[in-house]
Amino acid sequence: MSLIAQTADMVGRDAELSLLGDALRRAAAGETASVLVAGEAGIGKTRLLREFRTVAERSAAVFTGWCVDYGATPAPYAPLPSILRGVLTALGDDGAEAAGPARAALRLLIPELGPADRAAVSPDALREAIANLLEAAAERRPVVVLVEDLHWADDATLAMLSFLLRALSGHRVLFVLTCRVDEVRRGGGVRAFLVEAERARLLERVTLRRLDPVAVRAMVEALNGPTDDTGFARLLERSEGVPFFIEELSCNALGPLPESLRDLLLARFDRLGEDAKRVVRTVSGSDAPVPHELLAGVAGLPDERLDDGIREAAAASILAVRPDDSYGFRHALLREAVHDDLLPGERARLHRAYAEALEAAATADPASCLESALAYHWHQAHDAPRALSAAIAAMERAKASYAFSTAARFGELALELWDQVPSAAEAAGVDRVTLLLRLGSILRNAGDGERSLAVVDLALAEVEPKTVEPRLHARLLRDKALYLQNLGRPGSAELLCQALDRMDGVDDDRLRATLLNLLGGRRMVAAQLEEAIATADEAYRIAERIGDDAQMSVAANTRGSARVHLGDVEGGLTDFRLAWERAADDTARLRYHVNYSDILHHLGRHREAVRIAEEGIAHARTLGVERTSGSLLTQNLAEPLLQLGEVDRAEELLAKDLTFRTHRIFRVYTMATRIRLLAWRGRLDEARGLLDEWRPTMLGIAPLERQVEYSLIATELTLRLNAGDAHGAAEIVRGLVQRGGPLHAQGPRLLLESAWAVAALRAASSIAAGAETEADAGELAAGIAALWASTPPGQRPDGWGVLLTALLDGEVDALRTAVPVADADDMPAAYRVVVRLELARRLVRGDRAGRAEAASVLADAALIAAQIGHVRLAQDVDALATASGVRAEQHPSGVNELTAREAQVLELLAEGLSNRQISERLFISVKTVSVHVSAILRKLGASSRSEAAARHRARALVQS
Repeated sequence: MSLIAQTADMVGRDAELSLLGDALRRAAAGETASVLVAGEAGIGKTRLLREFRTVAERSAAVFTGWCVDYGATPAPYAPLPSILRGVLTALGDDGAEAAGPARAALRLLIPELGPADRAAVSPDALREAIANLLEAAAERRPVVVLVEDLHWADDATLAMLSFLLRALSGHRVLFVLTCRVDEVRRGGGVRAFLVEAERARLLERVTLRRLDPVAVRAMVEALNGPTDDTGFARLLERSEGVPFFIEELSCNALGPLPESLRDLLLARFDRLGEDAKRVVRTVSGSDAPVPHELLAGVAGLPDERLDDGIREAAAASILAVRPDDSYGFRHALLREAVHDDLLPGERARLHRAYAEALEAAATADPASCLESALAYHWHQAHDAPRALSAAIAAMERAKASYAFSTAARFGELALELWDQVPSAAEAAGVDRVTLLLRLGSILRNAGDGERSLAVVDLALAEVEPKTVEPRLHARLLRDKALYLQNLGRPGSAELLCQALDRMDGVDDDRLRATLLNLLGGRRMVAAQLEEAIATADEAYRIAERIGDDAQMSVAANTRGSARVHLGDVEGGLTDFRLAWERAADDTARLRYHVNYSDILHHLGRHREAVRIAEEGIAHARTLGVERTSGSLLTQNLAEPLLQLGEVDRAEELLAKDLTFRTHRIFRVYTMATRIRLLAWRGRLDEARGLLDEWRPTMLGIAPLERQVEYSLIATELTLRLNAGDAHGAAEIVRGLVQRGGPLHAQGPRLLLESAWAVAALRAASSIAAGAETEADAGELAAGIAALWASTPPGQRPDGWGVLLTALLDGEVDALRTAVPVADADDMPAAYRVVVRLELARRLVRGDRAGRAEAASVLADAALIAAQIGHVRLAQDVDALATASGVRAEQHPSGVNELTAREAQVLELLAEGLSNRQISERLFISVKTVSVHVSAILRKLGASSRSEAAARHRARALVQS
């Protein structure tokens, strides 16, 4: 949608065009670089992109898509078909293969590839296929993806873009999005997408401002030649520097200004001939670009008059011919003004003509995917029965392509129309309660927990419990239980019990086993462990009787988790082996990987937890859903990775996981891990902000899910330890001790962290010489030791007792014994530093030999803290080395071999700067920085930038 006449030169946008060029160069070099071009309507976003596209096509493949709006309901995935067709054309014969295992999902958006078999396509495979295609295209040459009019994007498109921005980070792909940010509603999906993307630094914002007087004059003269001061001054006053208004006013700068924006927008339209006006009015009936064949059918003009009308409208800069030979307005405000100018009857007849033409096209080509447009046009034509039928079909189509938010809006449109249609059930093809049942499920999948709950409540209010078919009533109660569970609210277990009561005397053991498994899961997470085991046993017996392996696997999962939390670790692990044996389908196998990796993490078997989670992700990859359904496994992979000190990988996993829309209860766990990771990184303000945001939610859910309560305690404790607040950490530990046991499988980790808090408190008391603080530390140590002794032996990971005892006692010999235990491969990596730090604190108080040992211990601790990226521990080690005055005799070899420039680069690398940032600091090219970094890694014998930075920090410490 160009805002400026084709013959005009773009003015006043050199800086913005340069910024886009810089972003393209960074993307071509493999750096993350995507841009949001923001500004009000008419400010020149599309024109800027047209100029940029001309430049970009010299070195990159450029693909463009447009978001469109069907009234209040955006079209699902509107920009993607155009983009995907371009990518497939660019890839040629290799396109289908490049899409990977999920290639069949592309048929959901591109009907010409063949009919889509929903049963054969995994729910989230579409994202995987699109990412694979763009990656393959980027391997050939840099790729630029232009998405216009983001303010009209549906939630499915936003989720896809959010995913792609992260998934393709580091590939040679540049996204450029345009958006009228002033028209994005508060609390809407687009606003949330922009806030998150910019906060995560996925998008750089380029804001187009109004033109200054110099640029306005240049634009006017480019359009109409030299202008006099009187006419220019009037135009400048009225246009306020908005390029679109300048363009419109320049046609009659000295004439009277229209009294309203509508009159201004229609001024050029009014000068068209009748055929051109008919064409423009016809195109105004569609928010989407109109193909020539459709326009010809609806406009009803002979071919030559149609062509002349199109040509005149295009020459007047009202319509634009798009690359795919469709027609659209150069600016949305023009379309709205023309459409609003139609008489009510005229408008209804136009939409009916569109609907009839689209229905004819759908009859000729059933795979044409026109349900969304039909629902919009029939609704605007006031034909409620046909609008209802089309809305139901559009809902099902959107659901089939996993655009659940769009499906929900069409479902809600169907509900709105229901009472306007006398035989609604006949027109819709479903009864009202069934529609509500489906819509609730769609809303749940769209992540709208509140609406899903409201819909199922409406359905329950419309049935008579005593007369409704029991299975239907049980399913409604089941769904409400799930929706409450997803919102973290009470009542799920009670509803599931009611559903089971409704099943008395009903011959449907499959549904009964499902309900029992759901109830068992609720009781397990609420720490009602004996009841959970009994419920799971009953579900297992029923499933075994009917041969339902999937429900048997779920029951074994629940029972195994409950047994581990009760201390019967061997029995629980046996149940997990049984769960794997019975996991005959893909869903059950993925569930096994999720639950078992979580239990292994609690047991301190981090490497095994990583392996099980990775196997689950590998299995998801074979289904084409590695980056989608596999996201459930990334949380279980990130937690043990963080414990093992593989913080870079954990951070990357969480960043990708946070791009996926999920239920609030699941997000609670992700955010808790994210907060702990931020604290580990030393980003305390961000961590505190997130905790303040999520603490009320966590406190509300904690009574329902005991693990959330433990997670909150661990998060609060971690944040205080990393902030150096030993007394605040001690208060949390005191509450844990006073609470007493049992702490279930989460207990050992909490107690080990509590031992760290005791050590920190003792260190604080030695600095302040506080006898009272020392006594508090001793009291806490005794309480922690008692809780540890009461923990079932199977729940205590090997070696953790040695670390805990050494930190609680603080004796030199115990700490020396703990050092090699902490260095074991599967131990929490932070304790490799914590134990050494405590040992060094004791040694520096001793004789010369002890201080020499302390210097060596601190040098090791400094290197380890830098390697694992733990900011607080690195600071504590540095502070102790400075305060005690100890020195190490050795430092990592190889540093002296660096050149002066390499030493400069290493210094900046250790600060965490990217190659781009280093190049800007040193005024050298990114490529030169890359050469220096490679040389540094080679000379230091380091395998990564992180390791090189760790060596540098260690050297700086021991030479201080």
